[in-house]
Amino acid sequence: MPATATYTVPDMSCEHCRAAITEELTGAAGVETVDVDLKSKLVTVTGGQLDDAVLRAAISEAGYEAS
Repeated sequence: MPATATYTVPDMSCEHCRAAITEELTGAAGVETVDVDLKSKLVTVTGGQLDDAVLRAAISEAGYEAS
């Protein structure tokens, strides 16, 4: 069963935000799917053996801060 991690990313507001975050997270180890909900400001990542530090770093690399 895949693991799930959910982050609040308050600064994302548009399709560019969604694309940038999705691209960075998709390249992270273990990530299978990425769901970015601009309305709720939530990013949900599923996959195997997800590493919180790696996922937060990927969101940061996209230019956003996860809480």
